[in-house]
Amino acid sequence: QLQLVESGGGLVQSGGSLRLSCTASEDLYYFDIGWFRQVPGKEREAVSCISHDGNEIDSAASVKDRFTISRDNAKNTVYLQMNSLKPEDTAVYYCAAESRVTPGCPQDSIEYYYWGQGTQVTVSS
Repeated sequence: QLQLVESGGGLVQSGGSLRLSCTASEDLYYFDIGWFRQVPGKEREAVSCISHDGNEIDSAASVKDRFTISRDNAKNTVYLQMNSLKPEDTAVYYCAAESRVTPGCPQDSIEYYYWGQGTQVTVSS
């Protein structure tokens, strides 16, 4: 059973940066990875995803110019570099994994089977 652990969350001032990590218990090579975020009382929102080979990336319009997803399969880790953070980025951030054979990476949370426990990101104004 694949296990995912997120880290790197915390409290940062508006305009600051954080790098989230999603580390897996086994080889991630065949898995597409997605980052999602959720605020209490709201639906989980797609942030960014990366295909298993790193060749295809998709990001939400609200973060496209500020957040960068990347992966290091040798370390079984996917990163989310978050720059120019805004208070509205405050949420619990989750990474998710799914083994797929189709091109691209899904932005719909229902497409992912494996999930981490989440890491809190708080951006103060």
